[in-house]
Amino acid sequence: MWLEIQIFGFRALWSPYYFLFVVTLGVLYFLLTGPLRERFGQYQKPTNVQQGMFYTGLVLLYVIKGSPVDLLGHILFTAHMLQMALYYLVFPILIIKGLPSWVWEKLFSVPILKNVLYLLAKPLIALLLFNGLFSLYHIPVVFDFTKSNAMAHAVVTTVILVTAFLVWLPIFAPLEKLDTLSPLLKIGFIFANGVLITPACGLIIFAETSLYSTYSDPSSWAEAMKLCVPPGVLDGLSLSGPEIFSSMSIREDQATGGIIMKITQEIVYGTILAIIFFSWFNKESTNIDPLPSESN
Repeated sequence: MWLEIQIFGFRALWSPYYFLFVVTLGVLYFLLTGPLRERFGQYQKPTNVQQGMFYTGLVLLYVIKGSPVDLLGHILFTAHMLQMALYYLVFPILIIKGLPSWVWEKLFSVPILKNVLYLLAKPLIALLLFNGLFSLYHIPVVFDFTKSNAMAHAVVTTVILVTAFLVWLPIFAPLEKLDTLSPLLKIGFIFANGVLITPACGLIIFAETSLYSTYSDPSSWAEAMKLCVPPGVLDGLSLSGPEIFSSMSIREDQATGGIIMKITQEIVYGTILAIIFFSWFNKESTNIDPLPSESN
């Protein structure tokens, strides 16, 4: 497949402008949390772990949105769902953990915005917002329209990304005001996330026919490809549809995509659950007074 997708050209495969955007974010992070941080107050530099988390998040962002994975996401539904899983379930965690707390303090102190953020970051609201919008996005009529309109695609995916950050804030609370859940409630919160995302995955996995025209209808697919291929490239190509790039049928690709999303979600949520549980268990264990030794 690698040789086949090279027909779309270097810009479509590697998105050099998006690469520059990601590099710019990295430079801004370095400057604002390093040499320029004292302009915001006497704040400490982020730790090596925080810096590693943030820069890893930026690398992942480029892989998701700038590398050939993005192009493949418009060709194979499987690649699209892998994109969604990494973009909404992993990327926000790395950025949240990578930003020092004083950056979050500045963000949550902006007039008007702070009230909106504190409201939307409430666990129940964040839970319903993220899973509700993710499910709505994958309703066929919404999905096909979003995939075929550059502005709608940018707005919708960005809004869902914001809700993905909001849904992780109660778990990895960078501020004391956001840390409102006990370890047990965090476990329940993550479990609820897994339950709420299941219907959308189930619909995709068990649908008997192809749901999305942007992956099955050649004209709709060609229109959707314009979002990631430079103007004029498609004009010189004769393509019948995405199936020429894969040995899977459109139906198999769709089901595999749903499975990929569900498995990735289970791995991410399971890992976070284990971290929370064992951290809680170890903390509780250290608080238990040891039994007094018997005197001889």
